[in-house]
Amino acid sequence: MGIPGGSELLVILFVILLLFGGRKLPELAQGLGKGIREFKKATREDSPQKDQNQNKQVEE
Repeated sequence: MGIPGGSELLVILFVILLLFGGRKLPELAQGLGKGIREFKKATREDSPQKDQNQNKQVEE
């Protein structure tokens, strides 16, 4: 089992379209995009704090 090929992806997308309908897909994609954006923002905000904590430990 590897990464699905082109034809398999088309079948998956078609099934998703059948399940959710054409009107609901843009809303789902927008929500997913916002979630990913928030996750990236949160991970970027945490990184400087970790660096500062590590620098304090080295100085002590």
